[in-house]
Amino acid sequence: MSDVLSVNREHKDTVFRMIYRDREELLILYNALNGTDYEDPEQLTVTTLENAIYFGMKNDVSFLLDSRMMLYEHQSTWNPNMPLRNLFYIARLLEKHINAGKRSMYSSSLIRIPAPHFVVFYNGQSEESEYRELNLSDSFMKSAFTEQAALECRALMLNINLGHNQELLESCKVLWEYSYFINEVRE
Repeated sequence: MSDVLSVNREHKDTVFRMIYRDREELLILYNALNGTDYEDPEQLTVTTLENAIYFGMKNDVSFLLDSRMMLYEHQSTWNPNMPLRNLFYIARLLEKHINAGKRSMYSSSLIRIPAPHFVVFYNGQSEESEYRELNLSDSFMKSAFTEQAALECRALMLNINLGHNQELLESCKVLWEYSYFINEVRE
C-alpha cells in the first residue's frame, strides 16, 4: 500500500511542476492569486531550485516578479513543516540572488532583497480548510523567550481539491483542470 501512495504523490507533484514550468501558466496562476493583471511572462524570472544539492532539497516552483520572490509548493499530504522547508528554500534562493548580483553581505550598503511569499497548494485526501496560515513560530520550542523570537516565516496553504477555493479555481483554468485530473485519478 505504501508503494501506491508514494507513486500517487509523485505523479501529482510531477504534473504540478510540469504545468507550472510554463511561464504563461505561472503568470496566470500568479494573477489569479493576487488579483493582478500582468500580461508579459517575460517579466518572470524563474528561480526554481532544480536538482540542487542543498540538504537534498528541491522546490516545486519559484520565481521573481515585481520585487516579490514567490515560492509555490504542491502537497498531497498534510505537512506542518512547510514554513521550515520554505525558510531553507528562501535562504538558498536569496543566497543565489545576492551572489548573482555580485553583492557582499559584509558591505556597508544595505542589500535590497525581494519580499518572499510562500503558497502551498494542498490536494490531499484528509479534510483541510480552504485557507490556512502555517507559521514557523509554531515549531519553536516553548520558553519564556518564544514571544521575542527574531524570526517568523509564514506559508499560506490553499486547498485546491474540487469544491474548495472555487473562485481561485475558476480564475485559473489550468489549476482547475489539474484539480479535476487529480480527482479523476483518485476515483
